Amino acid sequence: MLRLLLGAFLALVITNNEILAQEVRITPDTSSFSVEVGGKLLTIERIQDTSHKLTTEFTKTSRPCPPFCIHPISAAPGVATVGELEVIDFIESAVAKGTGLLIDSRLPEWFAKGTIPGAVNVPFSTLEPSNPYRDQILQALGGAKAGAGWDFTSARNLTLFCNGPWCDQSPRAIRNLVDAGYPTEKIQYYRGGMQLWLLLGLTVQTPSA
Repeated sequence: MLRLLLGAFLALVITNNEILAQEVRITPDTSSFSVEVGGKLLTIERIQDTSHKLTTEFTKTSRPCPPFCIHPISAAPGVATVGELEVIDFIESAVAKGTGLLIDSRLPEWFAKGTIPGAVNVPFSTLEPSNPYRDQILQALGGAKAGAGWDFTSARNLTLFCNGPWCDQSPRAIRNLVDAGYPTEKIQYYRGGMQLWLLLGLTVQTPSA
């Protein structure tokens, strides 16, 4: 019994030391999040190098508007706008359990450069009414044809994002989903997108990784 208690105490000390060693944490009490998605363990944490700076295209501050205009905090009435902690919680509570999808709405070439762990690529253009394959995508999201419309009773919960507050791809995808009848309470908008995710030094995953 004493040996078990001593082992547990040492494990606690080691764990606490590991947590304290993380100078850049996600929250004061959390250094990282780990969750299994599709049989693969995903870990989200922040870059520990406190001198790290962005060097990619996401360092750019001024893009021509239009089309790269600053978007409202809300993508559509009834659709919740969320931040990074809510995205991580969504990955843990919905994506990992198969009840939700984290959707990267950008074009495939952007998705290939790196995305939020656990995200799947559904380019915004594929949700346009003019896309002849849109019905198949809505069905993949859990929708079912109901006469001339759709039944989204069994549809998955979604969180959509793109490149950031200046990117209109996820807002367009969200509006097209809502216009198709997708319940707004099943949709979330991560407005910060890749720019804020990277700015906070959070883990990025390449699709092949």
